[in-house]
Amino acid sequence: MTEPVRLTRYARGGGCACKIPPGELEAMVAGLGPATGTADLLVGLDHGDDAAVVRLDERTGLVTTADFFTPVVDDAYDWGRIAATNALSDVYAMGGTPLVALNLLCWPRDVLPLELAREVLRGGQDVARDAGCHLAGGHSVDDEGPKYGLAVTGVVRPEELITLDAGRPGLPLSLTKPLGVGVLNTRHKTTGESFPEAVAAMTTLNRDAARAAVAAGVRCGTDVTGFGLLGHAAKLARASRLTVAIDAARVPYLDGAREAVRDGHVSGGSRRNLDWVTPWTDFGRVAEHERLLLADAQTSGGLLVAGELPGATVVGELLPPGEHRLVVR
Repeated sequence: MTEPVRLTRYARGGGCACKIPPGELEAMVAGLGPATGTADLLVGLDHGDDAAVVRLDERTGLVTTADFFTPVVDDAYDWGRIAATNALSDVYAMGGTPLVALNLLCWPRDVLPLELAREVLRGGQDVARDAGCHLAGGHSVDDEGPKYGLAVTGVVRPEELITLDAGRPGLPLSLTKPLGVGVLNTRHKTTGESFPEAVAAMTTLNRDAARAAVAAGVRCGTDVTGFGLLGHAAKLARASRLTVAIDAARVPYLDGAREAVRDGHVSGGSRRNLDWVTPWTDFGRVAEHERLLLADAQTSGGLLVAGELPGATVVGELLPPGEHRLVVR
């Protein structure tokens, strides 16, 4: 092939922005409790946590998750790294350590060369190696559009679990990565412009942030991905039966994110996120473009935790339950 392949042209939605909208997803799985098993299920479907956890013994919980999505950038190797980093994040968000992963690959073999698929897999392999996680095989299918991710298994100490429902009033709320990758990825898909800072953020493992959270005694948190900061904060507020206050002026953004919103590079997923949280949110005088940034669908975003961490930004706090699930001030 003489010209570089723009992988994002083969994606209806990019990265975590291609998720089924949160409202539709919750309606779809309503009433579908976990199948009954013999192991002690510590975390299941109750609140939409990042991964499932079963107890192996008094000191060990098994964490399991799967995550895959369509291309978020045009470079195949970078897409593989981003997708793998994002999948591993679900284990870190629970306070765990990933041990072994399997590739999940969908590929239009009659449309895109297999050499590109190899680059995607190489990107995933390099990230897993950096994380100290085995990447041992997986599953692939011939599909109309490219998709990639991992199924990951890890371990966690039950007493160190980080979940959505463990929040307490008065705790600060910290964010470990800046927002804005969603609008920058949308601009990249539309214009072909590259944003190395966004790629760097999406390929930074949440390992160190998770270790710091566990060391600080954090027990409530999540990672910020396809439902945006507001969507994931709303799930935390609901699970913990609290109100989450977000200080809009404190939220960090990647360079170029505000300009991308101004120029209209907002994904449909981000707009759906905003529509979903609006009925439960007091936005005060926060402008529309700021609301869209706060709802921006992130891919491989940072951790949002109830506590203070070195290097993280305090973006709000947990309050006693009030009239609104979210307050943006």
